[in-house]
Amino acid sequence: MATALKPDAPPAGRAGGRPGVGFWLASYVFAITIAFSAVPAPLYVLYQARDHFGPLLVTVIFAVYALGVAASLFLVGHVSDWLGRRRILLIAVAVNMASGLLFLLWPAVPGLIIGRIISGVSIGMLTATATAYLSELHAAARPGTPRTRAEIMATAASLGGLGLGPLIAGFLAQYAGAPLVVPYLVFEALMLAGCGVLLVTPETVRPPEQRHPYRPQRVMVPAASRGTFFAAGAAAAVAFSLFGLFTSLAPGFLAGTLHDRSHALAGLATFIVFGAAALAQIGTSRISLRRQLGLGLGLLAAGLILVTVAVWNPSLPLLLAGGALGGAGAGAVFKGAISTVMDIAPEQARGEALAGLFLAAYLGLAVPVVALGFATQALSVRTALLGFSVLLAVVIVVVARQLLRGRPAPRKRQGAPADQLAGD
Repeated sequence: MATALKPDAPPAGRAGGRPGVGFWLASYVFAITIAFSAVPAPLYVLYQARDHFGPLLVTVIFAVYALGVAASLFLVGHVSDWLGRRRILLIAVAVNMASGLLFLLWPAVPGLIIGRIISGVSIGMLTATATAYLSELHAAARPGTPRTRAEIMATAASLGGLGLGPLIAGFLAQYAGAPLVVPYLVFEALMLAGCGVLLVTPETVRPPEQRHPYRPQRVMVPAASRGTFFAAGAAAAVAFSLFGLFTSLAPGFLAGTLHDRSHALAGLATFIVFGAAALAQIGTSRISLRRQLGLGLGLLAAGLILVTVAVWNPSLPLLLAGGALGGAGAGAVFKGAISTVMDIAPEQARGEALAGLFLAAYLGLAVPVVALGFATQALSVRTALLGFSVLLAVVIVVVARQLLRGRPAPRKRQGAPADQLAGD
């Protein structure tokens, strides 16, 4: 298996590459690439108006992205351990640029679906690789210091990027003209610049002396802490369900129910959710895990209530307030879920346990929102959203009873048995 360079080892990248500068360059690449994945969010209403399709197809287009992310996480999300961080990041950016070209050259529904799948594959490659890369660049630049800076930057780049993408795309669509062309061209240029800066960032992984046979990422559930693990997975799924709601259906609600067709406002609404999530993850980093989860679940429930009220009694301020509260809660809950899994998983299997958590999260991103889209075919949007919110509220209560009733189960000793969901 490949090994990360020790903090005092010289970077393995190009001559003159410095890990301190590389840290910021890699952060830019992480943020701008993941931002592009959310660019279509405020533009869906334009595609709907042009091609005359409803909310159900929007949710399908959105869901295939989540499935692409999940598949990529397990098939290629870990290969940078032996192929190198920089190489995989370059491939991930290039794949996302290919999806952007598809949006530009084939803007019909089949092109949108294929483009979203490709974008999801890119993000699955990017997320774990970039997070590990930032941690290793930080350790090389500042030996012996805590990883807090790297963790904060990874959070800001991922959730902040997901908020910035729709915000920038919405304003470009509103004020720059050619709304289905200009946002993609701008981000294509930004990602091309990202490929350029990656060429001067140092590599942090030495290739292995002997290449191990390829295998997909394993998924593991700690057998001794099954209840806590599944509760953490359900919490992550609920958090991502709120993200899915705002990135897929909220722009259509603004245009159809509130009769406000501002693309800038649609982008701003999504930015508020992800921005609040990023700030909450940073703001709750110093409080206890139990308080973090309790606060997050409470804010998530409050946000769902406000969003539901805003739909039943159409109100833009309530919708934005619900998005901010729910986003903050989702950010804190997801961070708490990761910490919970890290606590209960054996050290040698943390990667596999976290893979299981991310699988739950991305199922939460896709499945409930698609179900909501189907429900709107038979029920009014208000009734469908009420059922969606009630279901998530029930899950929140069950999760809270499991995760907040006491300390998480102690971490298992190395070598303790675990349930494997996917073999070698």
